[in-house]
This record gives sequence, structure tokens and C-alpha cells, in this order.
Amino acid sequence: YDFYIYGLAAALVFGKVFFSRTLDPGIATLLSFVTLWAGFAARPIGGIIFGHLGDKIGRKTTLIITLILMGVATMGIGLLPGYAQIGLWAPVGLVVLRVIQGVAVGGEWGGAVLIASESAPKRKSILYSAFAQQGSPTGNLLATLVFFALSALPTPQFMLWGWRVPFLVSAVLVALGLYVRLKIAETPAFQAAIDRQERVKVPVATLLAHHWWPTLLGALAMVVCYTLFYISTVFSLSYGVGTLHFSRPSFLGLLCLAVGFMGLATPLSAWASDRFGRKPVLIVGIIAAILSGFTMAPLLGSGQTPLVALFLIIELFLMGVTFAPMGALLPELFPTNVRYTGAGVSYNLGGILGASIAPYIAQKLAQQGGLSWVGMYVSAAAVVSLIGVLCMRETRDTRLM
Repeated sequence: YDFYIYGLAAALVFGKVFFSRTLDPGIATLLSFVTLWAGFAARPIGGIIFGHLGDKIGRKTTLIITLILMGVATMGIGLLPGYAQIGLWAPVGLVVLRVIQGVAVGGEWGGAVLIASESAPKRKSILYSAFAQQGSPTGNLLATLVFFALSALPTPQFMLWGWRVPFLVSAVLVALGLYVRLKIAETPAFQAAIDRQERVKVPVATLLAHHWWPTLLGALAMVVCYTLFYISTVFSLSYGVGTLHFSRPSFLGLLCLAVGFMGLATPLSAWASDRFGRKPVLIVGIIAAILSGFTMAPLLGSGQTPLVALFLIIELFLMGVTFAPMGALLPELFPTNVRYTGAGVSYNLGGILGASIAPYIAQKLAQQGGLSWVGMYVSAAAVVSLIGVLCMRETRDTRLM
């Protein structure tokens, strides 16, 4: 939720609030997308820091720390004065808080999927991790619904204070998440590693020395998920409102509809991955993603509501298809003593490659060559992931111990 509200606000608000109004609107939007990149650039750092803690002191404690850090950064953004109040300190403060967000979420995902998958019975890791993966469409839907509700405000009120509400409301989710995480137990797999005295002194050093190849392949596999998501949400929202002249409520309503299909695809893909294997499901989903890039210009570019909705549904459904297996696949690539670090670093390196600059590049490509160029970018990113998945071993029969 926290990361997604930032993306929506970057598309709708931040260019106007945190940068000088004398800037060309297109330049302000590009700068807003640069701040989005800062969070993704920080995510591997969070993956290393909290991966180290997760592999040394446990999954549960690390997840509590990341949750508190994320909550503080998100509420800080909601309270941050704009450019009109503090000048250049506004974008500087925004970037600092975004980096803190990135560090926190960099350690968040690995712990969440490990709490689920390492506690799963044999051959059920994909099912259990799918619940962690379902947090993505659920958080995205919550973020979009909150912005959808607030978009009914008159534009001056929305720009003045309305956009801040989703960031401040995140305090409720932090409190709920903290309650849950204080109640859960440490995973049996990590406890067994302690009993066998398998913990290593510096997990990231062991990872780079002995497990760099699966780390790289995992990062490449993640590229398609990130690209599909951030092109179909952040870039498409900015393009739909700014270029196609959709109203904020109407386009956010289309996104709510499409995110529902992402939520539907996640358990279906998890079930198929358990039945047929991780690689076959990912290969089919990625090939579909390659083809989907060619639909961007005729569907999104049409400006017609049914066709735009169809494009968003296709992209976010395919994001769910390719994202669901990752909750089991990435942890299954690594042994217990570096699993938190390995899964987190792979996941977050994929974010740098696939998401951090995706809206920025898409904005530039749209300005230079139109939506067909952006579609080719989506297809090229999917090809990168296809190469990574084809080079992987199948992990369906891996037991997380």
C-alpha cells in the first residue's frame, strides 16, 4: 500500500507540489518519476541490510523493524511541506523519505514470503507464499480506492491536502501489521538452521561468492513483473489524465477494475505453478507479456474507455500471472542460511531493472515516438525475463528446510 500510493501520487501530484511551478509540466512529471526511481535504487540496500538481519536474527524481528521504518517514512511524506513553503528542501525531503521507503520495502518482501513459505507443509510453499503475494494487488487496490475517493474533491483541495490523506491513513495499516507480526512465530526452517549451526557471518558475502548465478537469474525474472505493473499504473495514469484527458476519478476507476483481475490471476497462477511447475507458468505468462506490448498503441492510444480498460486488464492480469510464482521460486533458489538475503536481493535488483526507471523511460519514449515505442519497451523487458527463466532450474520439488 505504502509504495503504491507513492506511485499514484507521483503521477498525479508530486510534479506540481514538490517542484517549482515555473517548470514545464512535462519536465515536472519527469522529475517526479525520478524521485520514484530513488526508492527502487535504495531497495537492494534494504535487501542486503535486512537480509543480513533476517538470516542472522530471524524473519519475525526483521519484519517488525521494516514495518516501523516504512510507516515513519510514509507518514513523513504526508506531512512534508511543498515547494511553495520550503523551496528546494521540498524535493530534497521527498527524495530522502522515498529512499527510506525503498530501504524498508527492500527488506520487507523477502521476510513476508519466507514467513509464509518456510512455514508451509511439503509441496505447499507456492500456496502459502501466494497469500503474501496477494498483498500486492490488495495493497494496490486499497491505494487506488483511497485516491479514487479523494479525487472527488475539487482540484484545489485535492492538491492542497487531499493527496496527503492516503499517506497519513497508512498509520492504521502499520498498527494492524505490527499487531499481527508481534503474534507470529519464527519459521521452523530458520529455527532448524540455528539448531544445525548453519548461519554464516556475512550472508551477502556468501551469496556473492557461491550463489551469484541464481541471484542474477532471479533478478532478470522479476523484470517483467515490475515493468508490467509500473507501465500500466504509474505511466498509464499520468498519460491517461495528462494526454488522453481522462478525469482522475474515471481513470482511477478503470485501474480499480484492472487490479481486481490482477488479484484474480495471483491464486490461479499459484495453483498452476504447483500443478505444472514454476517455469512453464512463467514462460507462458512472459510470452503473453511480450505480445501484450503490441496492444498498447491501439488500445491505450485509442482513448476509448472500453479499450483503455481492456489494456489495463491485460497488463495487470499478466502481472499477477508472472508475479505469483515468484513468492515460492525466489526463496527456493537459495539455502536457508542466505535465503532472506538471496530472495530479497534478487527481488529488488529486478526492481531497479524493471521498475525504477520504467515510468521515466516510458514518458520519454512516448514524447519521442509515441505509445508504440513504449509498447516495444514492455516487450523488450519481457524478453529479458524470458531469458532469465529459461536459464533457471525448476524448483517445484524443493523443500524449504
